[in-house]
Amino acid sequence: MLADNLKQILSAEHEANQLKLIILNKSKDSIEQTKANGEKAITEARARAEHEIEQLKKVADQKAMEAASELASSTANRLATMHARSEKRMEMVAERIFERIRSV
Repeated sequence: MLADNLKQILSAEHEANQLKLIILNKSKDSIEQTKANGEKAITEARARAEHEIEQLKKVADQKAMEAASELASSTANRLATMHARSEKRMEMVAERIFERIRSV
């Protein structure tokens, strides 16, 4: 009977060790799968972020171009206004010079 009990204990220990190995292997597989899933999620997040950055750059470039165009248009309008004023003043100066020459 003692021998039977000893065999049962040894058998139970052997089964426990086998279960430990199975659990250890499953844990390793689970950890590897989790790491792979995490790396995949990081890669996907990076790709989405890079795409979003490209979209934001395009929007920013477009807004900058619109602002530059607006500024150029505004500058051209101011330049035309200043040119018209200077032409008008030049005509007035020319008339005054002509009047002075004629009155001499």
